[in-house]
Amino acid sequence: MPTMTRRDLLCSSAALALTGCVRPNQDRGTFDLLDTGLDEIVAGLHSGRWTSRGLARWYLDRIASLDSPTRANSPGLNSVLALHPRVMEQAGALDQELKSKGPRSTLHGVPILLKDNIDTFDMPTTAGSLALERWTPPKDAFVAARLRAAGALILGKTNLSEWANFRSTHSSSGWSGLGGQTRNPHATDHSPSGSSSGSGAAVAASLCAAAIGTETDGSIVSPASVCGIVGVKPTVGVVSRSGIVPISHSQDTAGPMARTVRDAAHLFDALVAPDPADPGALSFPVPFRAVQVLDPKALHGARLGVPRKYFERNQKMNRFLDAQIDALRKAGAEVIDQAELPSHGKLGDPEFEVMLYEYKADLNAYLARLPESAPVRSLDMLIAFNERRKDRELKWFGQEILTLALDKGPLTESKYLEARKLCLQLSRAEGIDAVLQKYSLDAIVTLTNGPAWFIDWVNGDYDTGGCSTVAAVAGYPHITVPAGFVDGLPVGLSFFGTAFAEPRLFALAYSYEQATRARRKPSLQPGGAAPSSRG
Repeated sequence: MPTMTRRDLLCSSAALALTGCVRPNQDRGTFDLLDTGLDEIVAGLHSGRWTSRGLARWYLDRIASLDSPTRANSPGLNSVLALHPRVMEQAGALDQELKSKGPRSTLHGVPILLKDNIDTFDMPTTAGSLALERWTPPKDAFVAARLRAAGALILGKTNLSEWANFRSTHSSSGWSGLGGQTRNPHATDHSPSGSSSGSGAAVAASLCAAAIGTETDGSIVSPASVCGIVGVKPTVGVVSRSGIVPISHSQDTAGPMARTVRDAAHLFDALVAPDPADPGALSFPVPFRAVQVLDPKALHGARLGVPRKYFERNQKMNRFLDAQIDALRKAGAEVIDQAELPSHGKLGDPEFEVMLYEYKADLNAYLARLPESAPVRSLDMLIAFNERRKDRELKWFGQEILTLALDKGPLTESKYLEARKLCLQLSRAEGIDAVLQKYSLDAIVTLTNGPAWFIDWVNGDYDTGGCSTVAAVAGYPHITVPAGFVDGLPVGLSFFGTAFAEPRLFALAYSYEQATRARRKPSLQPGGAAPSSRG
């Protein structure tokens, strides 16, 4: 089935006008969806204030206006890789169902974007690679199926760092051979970070109501932080991994990316369900709904530990962290400063070793499902394909991580087993669990990472620091919330804890968000100009 690619986006508004769709205001005055949360979107759908077709049209018009190159030589955000070819038809069907049967869930008729490493049966799933440009999976990933069952409208797919940023040691976040470079809405010459870069940028720029990203280490929380939105990395296994292009089964997970904690909670509730096709699936010991635990007073009396070593050499970031500690204390939290993780700085080598082994095994298993006629069906075929298409695939940086993974043996090798054992020891018993127990903490809190850096296709990403690794390796939950701006660029505050700590983390993150209200609309300009209004 053909899809709308980057080349089609400029003319999408004219083409969609032929469908006769209704605009969101339905002739009742103008309406701005930039500040509209999911609760208000849903209330408008149920009251008839607008329709799913009208919402889809509004977002499609905005994508055509902001995401594509313009006549003024602006590169556009380049966050949306493809639009669903039947999105207006499906929106109309959801509108009719809402009228005749009522809503399936709180997401009924709500336009959502998916990162393009999540399988969809009616659109290609490419991981940003030319090698998968024509690969349309036979069925949805479990998370995509969950969203459809909830009545969500799949608006399209977002660009990403190719192969989820696990191809080159000098890559530029947000770049893919198929989609090009995604840009940060808060400073369009700056990086959107992580591999869920398109999802983060699209949510920040209000090109969708919310989006789904995936994370192995930082790929949800980092783009959420630098794009000024909320990102949720769940406990690994509570959101299904089946049907998602993999890196590491011990760390991979999908998760919500949204403008507010409440919006993220709605999306989280739709995603969580047992999946028999995911052999490592986990269930919460006590079932809960994230939207029901949100408490603006949750910080009152909470014990929070703040590790300082992540930014100890950055005076500016430490001052910014001091301000967040003051905000937490003002909201009633007891903050234990310098609550350091005993294993700080020791996880890099064993984590990379595990990821190389699992990448070879997991990616080969995913690619083996492709038909015999596909350009690639294994890791070695992918490496050869990239060499043949090096004019586009290897134009800016290489594929050294792919070649390192290819040299690894099976997951039964002692080198892999020892590295994985060390990862769990350092991240859990000598990491998060050690600090939580030592200080009797509800959560660990620190800055998610530094502000976005300039896009650099020659030298690749610039490390501004970050805290994502320990929760990623442990497989523990992690939520980032907009904390404010450093030099006009967004920075997030992270809340992470032990396995299945999502109920407490959602409550704390929501309480902090309500106390600070630091999120702002993006400038949509180069240079990181400070935004002028809250959003």
